[in-house]
Amino acid sequence: MRKLITILGPTACGKTTIATALAARIDGEIISADSRQVYRRMDIGTGKDLSDYVIDGKAIPYHLIDICEPGTKYNLFQYQHDCLEAYNDIVGRNRQPILCGGTGLYLESVLGGYSLSPVPQNPELRQRLEGKSLEELTLMLTELKRQTGSNMHNQTDVDTAQRAIRAIEIEDYNLRQPTGKRDFPDIPYIIIGIDIDRELRRQRITQRLKARLEEGMVEEVRGLLDSGIPAEDLIYYGLEYKYVTEYVIGAISFDEMFSRLETAIHQFAKRQMTWFRGMERRGFHIHWVEAARQPERQPSKVVDEILELGVRS
Repeated sequence: MRKLITILGPTACGKTTIATALAARIDGEIISADSRQVYRRMDIGTGKDLSDYVIDGKAIPYHLIDICEPGTKYNLFQYQHDCLEAYNDIVGRNRQPILCGGTGLYLESVLGGYSLSPVPQNPELRQRLEGKSLEELTLMLTELKRQTGSNMHNQTDVDTAQRAIRAIEIEDYNLRQPTGKRDFPDIPYIIIGIDIDRELRRQRITQRLKARLEEGMVEEVRGLLDSGIPAEDLIYYGLEYKYVTEYVIGAISFDEMFSRLETAIHQFAKRQMTWFRGMERRGFHIHWVEAARQPERQPSKVVDEILELGVRS
């Protein structure tokens, strides 16, 4: 099987720019590993930045972006299936697949070849958990993980109460009635981590948040609400959609929205790095390269450094 080049890193590290520059150099195509970029019309808030997929006038093909409607609940089981289909399609055309993103759970499920089974919703369990705080739910999830021996969920995957409830639902189901799991092939891979100085990352996060608000992120959320998507569905997606929705419906002021969202994104980036360090402890070797800081390293020098690792061998 062809090696799956994987580019991962925290939000605002510039991984998409580097991945697309690499793809342009080696005839590659991008498979997104972002849990929110799968949704259509959720563009600014998810940071799709589709202009990054054009290098010197050449469009870099991408996969698993804009594949389902807002309001639906795309999940890990679906992602793993779709990712494998995209990988086989790219390899079948003799091109190089490049997995790129920051959703640790999605990345690890593919690279680790985890066998997953579909888990139905449990309305009774959801009703019992309704109203519990994220802290309470996280404690419950931790105990269930201890009983099931699962390593597939941690705080990166439960940054909202709704996601924590879904994670508990999965662990509870597997504890009570383990089912046959879907086999997933072992795909050879090499992982490139984009390392970025914490202070530089913080600066980029703040700058990017201001830019996205100027680009119309509030108007994007308002348009989604006007199209009939319930506010609670957008809040479910967390981060930008949670806080901007709360602002649009009048629950918080603009200044409160900006402050809380900025803090939440910083915390999210920290949790992403915690996940990636956890992957290393679980046996995934990550080659860390420094994020572009100076113009002379943007992005061709970073790509040169990646190619020196023998990513296609």
